[in-house]
Amino acid sequence: NWSAPLVVEHEGVPQVIVSATNKVRSYNLRDGKLIWECAGLGLNTIPAPVHANGIVYVQSGHRNPNLMAIKLGRTGDLTGTDAVLWSTTRGTSYTASPVLYEGKLYLLTDSGMLSCLDAATGKPFYERVRLPKPYNFKASPVGIDGKLYLSSEEGDVIVVKMGPDFEVLATNTLADQSFISTPAVSGGDLYLRSQTHLFCVREPKR
Repeated sequence: NWSAPLVVEHEGVPQVIVSATNKVRSYNLRDGKLIWECAGLGLNTIPAPVHANGIVYVQSGHRNPNLMAIKLGRTGDLTGTDAVLWSTTRGTSYTASPVLYEGKLYLLTDSGMLSCLDAATGKPFYERVRLPKPYNFKASPVGIDGKLYLSSEEGDVIVVKMGPDFEVLATNTLADQSFISTPAVSGGDLYLRSQTHLFCVREPKR
C-alpha cells in the first residue's frame, strides 16, 4: 500500500489501522496481534484512514474503488457483517486523503470532483461536483477554520466553504507552480510546497 497508518485508541486498546490492497487490518499497537480485518478495498490504496466517534473510514479509488465506514469494537473478520455501517463506490479518491469534520466527510478525486457525505449514513449532501475549471489533484485537501483548501497541479489553490452546500469562496493562483504535496498548517500559517518552491501564507500583522 501507499496509505499512511492510523493509530487510534478504542476501549483502552491502542490499535494501528492499515489500509492495503483488497483489505484493511487493525493491529494491537502493544503486541502487533491482529484485532480485526475487513475485505472490500481495491488496488493501490493511497488515501489515509480517518476516524471519529468510534468509526474508521477507509477508501481506495483505483481499480475496484470503495469507501467503507467500519465501526470499531469487534474482532476477527468483519467482511460482510453489520460492523460495516455503509459503503459507496462513488466519488472515492485515488490519491487524496479525505477530510472528516463535524460529521461530514469530504472526498476529492484526482480529476477535481468534490463530494461531501454524511459521515454517519454515507448520504451525500453533494456528490462529484466539479470545480470552476478542470483540475488535477495529488495533494490532499486541508480543512482550516470552516474552509477546505485544495492545491492543484495547475497552480491554483481553491478555497471551498465547508458545510452541506457547495460554495467556492476563492481561487488563488501561484503562477508557474504545480502542487503535489499536501499543504501544512502551523500557528495560523499555511505552507504550500510546489515542485520548485516553498510558500508561507499568513495574515499581515497590523
